[in-house]
Amino acid sequence: MTMLANATLLVVFKLIESARARWWAVNAPHPVALVWACTCFKRGRLVERPEGIAA
Repeated sequence: MTMLANATLLVVFKLIESARARWWAVNAPHPVALVWACTCFKRGRLVERPEGIAA
């Protein structure tokens, strides 16, 4: 491999390694179940339905 290819692989590896810590939130069963139940999220936080709106 060339020096540029090695550097590119290293950068990609480091990006994936740093992103891995945040992936648990997406892959965790509890938030995934909430999404499948069509709950609403705004900026990553669960939005409760107002009292007057039925399910």
